[in-house]
Amino acid sequence: MGFVRIQKNVFALTFVDAVLVNISMVLACFLKYDGLHRNIPQGILVNAVLIVIISTLVKVTLFYCFKLYSSIWAFASIHEMISIIGAAFVGNAIVMVFFKLYSIRVQDSIFIVFFLTDIFLIGGIRFAYRSLKRIINRYIFSTMDSKRILIIGDGEPGAIVVKELKEHPELRSIPVAILDDDKGKLGKKINGVPIVGQLRDILSVVQKKGIDEIIIALPIYSNKIIDEIYHTCLRTNCKVKILPSFTQLIDGFYVISKIRNVNIEDLLGREPVNLNINEISAYLEDKVVLVTGGGGSIGSELCRQIILFKPKQLIILDNYENNIYEIENELRFICNKLSIISVIANIREKDRIEEIIEQYRPDVVFHAAAHKHVPLMEGNPGEAIKNNLFGTLNLAESSDKFGVKRFVLISTDKAVNPTSIMGATKRVAEMIIQTLNECSKTEFVAVRFGNVLGSNGSVIPLFKKQIERGGPVTITHPDVTRFFMTIPEAAQLVIQAGAMAKGGEIFVLDMGKPVKIYDLAKKLIELSGFEPNVDIKIQFTGLRAGEKMYEELLLQEEGLRTTQNNKIFITDPVISDFDLLRGKIEAIVKLDINCREKVMNYLVNIISLANGNENNKN
Repeated sequence: MGFVRIQKNVFALTFVDAVLVNISMVLACFLKYDGLHRNIPQGILVNAVLIVIISTLVKVTLFYCFKLYSSIWAFASIHEMISIIGAAFVGNAIVMVFFKLYSIRVQDSIFIVFFLTDIFLIGGIRFAYRSLKRIINRYIFSTMDSKRILIIGDGEPGAIVVKELKEHPELRSIPVAILDDDKGKLGKKINGVPIVGQLRDILSVVQKKGIDEIIIALPIYSNKIIDEIYHTCLRTNCKVKILPSFTQLIDGFYVISKIRNVNIEDLLGREPVNLNINEISAYLEDKVVLVTGGGGSIGSELCRQIILFKPKQLIILDNYENNIYEIENELRFICNKLSIISVIANIREKDRIEEIIEQYRPDVVFHAAAHKHVPLMEGNPGEAIKNNLFGTLNLAESSDKFGVKRFVLISTDKAVNPTSIMGATKRVAEMIIQTLNECSKTEFVAVRFGNVLGSNGSVIPLFKKQIERGGPVTITHPDVTRFFMTIPEAAQLVIQAGAMAKGGEIFVLDMGKPVKIYDLAKKLIELSGFEPNVDIKIQFTGLRAGEKMYEELLLQEEGLRTTQNNKIFITDPVISDFDLLRGKIEAIVKLDINCREKVMNYLVNIISLANGNENNKN
C-alpha cells in the first residue's frame, strides 16, 4: 500500500509540473511580448501543439533525472532550488536546440524568460507548499502547552537545532533563546531566535525567559567543559538534553532525533581518537582477520571497527552462541558484501583451535576472549587458569604454527602488580606473548588498558540497575579509583596499536586521570534525575577479594616509550625465555587449581621470572 501511495504522489506531482511548464510558456510569452497576441512570432503560434508536447516531455523527464520527485515538499530547501535551476537550464537549452532544428524563428532572449518563469513556478509552488504546511502546523499545534527551549550552541550545530525545532511544531518545543560564547554574536538572531548571552549566563537566562528545557549543542567541546555546563544546568531544575556528535549533523535532516539525554560518557568520556588510517589499512585491508571473544563488549566493537577497513574475511570466534549471532547479524546489515564467518569454539581446546587457524589462515588475530571478572575468578581460579592461560597459550602457539602475521592480545591494568587471580593470569598471558615473540616469525604484542564504560558486567550497568530499583548504589570504598575509557575508543586504540606493532611490545593506552567510583555513582544518580544520598542512597560494602584501591598501568621494571599517537605508549620486554615459561605454566596442572592460595602463589612465582629472579628458574 505504501508503494502504491508513493507512486500516486509522484504521478500527481508530475501532472502538476506538466501543467506549470505550459503555464510558464504562456506567462513567458505574455511578459516578452507585452501580452499582445499579434506580437508573438508566427512560428510559435503555428507550432504551438508540437512545442507544448516537446517542452513538457523534455522538462518533466529532466525533473525526474534531477530527482525532484524523490524530495519531500514539506522540507524543500536550497538543495531542491539548485536542482530546479539546473533542470530548468538544461531543459530550456534542449528546447532552444529543438527550435533551431525545426527552424522556428524566435529571439533567443525568449529562452531566458522561459528559464526564469520555470524557476518561479516550479520552485515557487514547492516553497509555497512548505510555508503553507508550516502555517497550518502552527495553527493546529497550539503553543499553549509547548516547552520553552534554551539552546546552548556555537555556530552551525545550534543553528540546525533551531531550524529543526521550528520545522517540527508537533514536538511542542519552542526555541526562545540561544547562548553563544562569541561576544560578536550577542544581540543577533538565528532563524528569528535571539542570542541573549554567553555560557556564564545560563542561570539568569533560564529565570528571565521561563525556560523548561535546555539543549546542549556543543559537539566539538571537551567532555570537561560539557561536564561543567551540565552541572550548571542541573541547578536550574530544567530538563537537559545534548546533541552528542558533530558527525550526526552530516545528514542535515532530522537532527532532532539525534538529541538525547546526557549520559555518563558525555561527562566522563574522553577526547576523540586520531587514527592513522593509512597505517591501519595496510595491515587490515584485504586481509583475513580473526577476533576471539568476538561476541563480547570489546570483541564485538573490534569487529565493528575492523569492517570499516575492508578486510578480505572476518572470522568471529566465541563460545557463546547468542552473542555471536547478534554481532554477525548486525555486521551483515552494515556491510552485506563482507565475508563473515562465525565460529563457535572454546579456546581451551587446542585441537579445535589448531583446526580453525589451519582452515582459515588468518593474517591478523585479535585475542579478546578471557574471563575478566575479578571476584568471580577469585572463587573459580581453575577456570581463569584454563581460559586466560591455557587458552592464550593454545591460540598463540597455533598462530605461530600456521604463520599468522600479527597477534594482538587484549590485556588489562589489573595485570600490573596483580593482587587477583584474574590479574595474575593476564600478566602471565602477557609474558607468553612476549617470550613467544622472541622465537616466532609472528609479531606478538599486547595492549593494556583499564575499565571500559558500559561493557558487559562493568560498574555502569550495575549502578543503573541499582538506581532503577530505587537504590542503594553499592560501592566498595569511598576512595577507590579506576581508569575508564569508552568501548569505541578502546577498540580503535587496540587496532591502532596493532598497526604499530614490531613484535614483543606491550602497548599501554593513555587512560587519563583515574576516576573516583564514588564520583561516578553520584553523576549517574544525577543523570537519572535523582539527588545522591537523598533520593538514592550510596552504600559502602568494603573491598572484595583480589580488589585494589587503585589500579596501575606500568610495572616498575618496565620502561615507557612514546609513539606517534599521543594516547599509546610502549613498554620494553622484560622476559625472553619461552621454554622456561611454558614449562612453568604446564606444571601448574600438578597443583589443586581450585585452591586460590596455591594458584596465586604459583602465579606470583611465574611472574617473578620477569623480574630476573634466578632462583625461580630451578
